[in-house]
Amino acid sequence: MEQPNLSYINQLSGGDKAFEDKLIAIIQKEFPEEKAIYFKNIENNNFKEAAGNVHKLKHKISILGLEKSYEVAVNFEENLLEQSTTGKVEFENIMQIITDFLATL
Repeated sequence: MEQPNLSYINQLSGGDKAFEDKLIAIIQKEFPEEKAIYFKNIENNNFKEAAGNVHKLKHKISILGLEKSYEVAVNFEENLLEQSTTGKVEFENIMQIITDFLATL
């Protein structure tokens, strides 16, 4: 499975370390909050709301350089809108990989 990286953030920053640090801090703050809301919505079978959570989370997936994982998130979001949880395990595995990665920064 692909691993998160800071390549896109480094590219965006153009070497501006303060910008990189600020963007990483935003992700570290928002990601756990958005993930928790997603899990609450999944637990309550609020598929439309969970799809909205996945939509927000997939942008962070993209920023962290996870191209294949982004596609998994897109498909899972579409499935949720159709009241299906197909792709849930893969998506939640991605969430754990990101959680572990962010803990190392």
